[in-house]
Amino acid sequence: MAQNFPTQAQVVIVGGGIIGCSVAYHLTRLGWTDVVLLEQGQLSGGTTWHAAGLVGQLRSHANMTSLIKYSTQLYSELEAETGLATGWKNCGSVSVARTADRMTVLKRTAASARAQGVAIEVISPKEAQDLWPVMAIEDLAGAVWLPGDGKANPTDLTQSLAKGARNRGARIIERVRVTGISVADGVVTGVETDQGTISAEIVVNCAGQWARKVGQMCGVSVPLHSAEHMYIVTDRIEGVHPDLPVMRDPDGYIYFKEEVGGLVMGGFEPEAKPWGMAGIPDDFEFALLPDDWDQFEILMQSALQRVPQLATSQVKKFYNGPESFTPDNNFILGEAPELKNFYVGAGFNSMGIASAGGAGRALAEWIVNGAPTMDLWPVDIRRFANFNNNPRWLHDRVKETLGLHYAMPWPNRELDTARPFRRSPLYDRLAAKGACFGSKMGWERANWFASEGEEPVTAYAFGRQNWHEAVKREMKATREAAGIFDQTSFAKLLVQGRDAASALNRICAADIDVAVGRSIYTGLLNARGGYESDLTVLRLSADRFLLITGSAQPVHDADWIRKNLPADAHVTLTDVTSAYAVLALMGPHAREILSRLTSADLSNAAFPFATVREIDIGYATAYANRMTYVGELGWELIVPTEFAVGVYEALHEVGRDFELRDCGYYALEALRLEKGYRAWSRELTPDITPYEAGLSFALSLDKSGGFIGRDAVIAAREKSVQTRRIVQLTVDDPSPMLWGGELVLCDGKPAGEVRSAAYGHTLGRSVALCLIEQGSGVDRAFLESGRFEVELAGVRFPATVHLSPAYDPKGLRVKA
Repeated sequence: MAQNFPTQAQVVIVGGGIIGCSVAYHLTRLGWTDVVLLEQGQLSGGTTWHAAGLVGQLRSHANMTSLIKYSTQLYSELEAETGLATGWKNCGSVSVARTADRMTVLKRTAASARAQGVAIEVISPKEAQDLWPVMAIEDLAGAVWLPGDGKANPTDLTQSLAKGARNRGARIIERVRVTGISVADGVVTGVETDQGTISAEIVVNCAGQWARKVGQMCGVSVPLHSAEHMYIVTDRIEGVHPDLPVMRDPDGYIYFKEEVGGLVMGGFEPEAKPWGMAGIPDDFEFALLPDDWDQFEILMQSALQRVPQLATSQVKKFYNGPESFTPDNNFILGEAPELKNFYVGAGFNSMGIASAGGAGRALAEWIVNGAPTMDLWPVDIRRFANFNNNPRWLHDRVKETLGLHYAMPWPNRELDTARPFRRSPLYDRLAAKGACFGSKMGWERANWFASEGEEPVTAYAFGRQNWHEAVKREMKATREAAGIFDQTSFAKLLVQGRDAASALNRICAADIDVAVGRSIYTGLLNARGGYESDLTVLRLSADRFLLITGSAQPVHDADWIRKNLPADAHVTLTDVTSAYAVLALMGPHAREILSRLTSADLSNAAFPFATVREIDIGYATAYANRMTYVGELGWELIVPTEFAVGVYEALHEVGRDFELRDCGYYALEALRLEKGYRAWSRELTPDITPYEAGLSFALSLDKSGGFIGRDAVIAAREKSVQTRRIVQLTVDDPSPMLWGGELVLCDGKPAGEVRSAAYGHTLGRSVALCLIEQGSGVDRAFLESGRFEVELAGVRFPATVHLSPAYDPKGLRVKA
């Protein structure tokens, strides 16, 4: 063992790239100084050193933007604190559009930026050229200018963060290889290295491309895969100066930044080149892969078109450095659900320099507080399951995700690679009926159904897409006759045991200690009073509860519940998602259809709303839960997987007489938005309280024993003013399509953003749920007196606020 090598620490961080150093820096800033960071080579080795160093602030999720805004602030101040330069330069950035569709994206981006408080300006091609004189502009439709963006030197930045951490007591040790992770009783206890063992209360995996391998040492899935990422550095070019902004040309898949009077040019080709399938060598430190001009050709051709001077410029260096990418192009952050006190910060998808400051702070706060301090769901490690770590699946998916950086961000864009993945028992039946499938948590789910002779393929557009009429048919059937939705992808968690009722009741905000056969809609709240989830609890017996939650949430919700079960409670949780299919039978004729297949009494008196019973359906026996997400009479049929096809066929055989129609998730989304039903991760987040969400009816503030978040909820209720509120809007003009993320204005000033949107065919116009924020309060008077608009790609449309659901089932039917 090396002399003075530590034998214990409060926190051990594995990996000395920019993320590991940022976590160490922020932990020490929060007062945790017993921190050891281990790097197998030298600091900034691996991926960090060859990163391009671009820092673009704007992301589609407000909290992700706020992380990068914090990064820019930190990078601008770090040199004054540590005395080490970071290379940070607030040079701004220009993004250009070659097509009308890309210009629509940039205009939507501008509205989103204003909603998030990021400075931005839509400019002409000539104005873009004035900012970036070396580009040709004949083929451009326009551009946007973000003055707050910039660039940094990744190696210098890493060293500066490391020095800041050392100054406050952290130990940073290079040339130490982690060979194992010590575990006892489901809790991490330290790390094993080639220089000895260090016991630790907390271990943080910031091992970059090696993070998947480090996770495998202790049974933790870190789904990422490396791909080659290439750029060139030119000699000096006339007109290029040190203050030149970063320039992005996403239609050409390329970016540029100034370096020593020349240009760095790289990009994200549409089909990437995965690397490291047989494992990444431990000593792959300050190394590069061979030049690959064939792979780079698509980028080079675009660059020559944008900067003609490149044709006569000298290429000084070709960099081909692998970087790690995740299945959805977002990084991975948080405590691993498989192992207590083991945290991950990895998979930064070529956005590590921009994200490192904010991500390091967010992870440090998560570690110190024992829970996230803000909504981090887009990057939460619990959005993935262990099957996402399959190496062949990762290899094929990463070919596509690298290219997503500059791919056209169409509304409802689906990924095409590594599919089909998870299939319901009805997959082939639905495919034969013209289903166009999307994917969520790996599940193939019918988004819409093509009519006879129509191709079940989505033609992407920012206006009405080719499935517009199909969804109208499906919504009409559900509102006027009956629709059947395959919702097998719903996650199902079985909680059972002597203490199940009391333990769950503390975790759920509603009272779930109800009579057997009742189903309860409830939120799971955090200590801040925000939503960790919302779900339905079905009481099957005195000591057995079935929880039905969103498709994306099984790992997250199971982890949240397990973490909050008392250590001595006699209760178990089992994920039974694969054991059951879910068929939602919805619409005015739902009772008549189901009655023909069961001996159960389905009358309102015998089977009221929020009731669950085990009933016979044809030859099968299944649970029927009277619940709706569309605002019509209906039952969710929770059917053992092996009986699903039989029940589906029986329902359709009987349903022919009642015009029963297969319906997809696009119709489901529009139906729920017409009714104003909230969805987790959109309207309901860890930052939103039930009072802000308009769901105070689902609270049991007086139940015995209380619930997690009760004190925060009561404090929210007693605030003199509610400054934020989820509000339903419809656009007065029946023509525009909203997709989510649009800016909402009140009396001409930014007032919030659209969280979810769809075209409501029953209403004959787009309908949205929005988060409205106003420092002086969002009350009835404000909502009724304000003049509301929604900005769509630079055009403002008047909108109407609805204080009760826009869909009134008594008076409205789908317009013909």
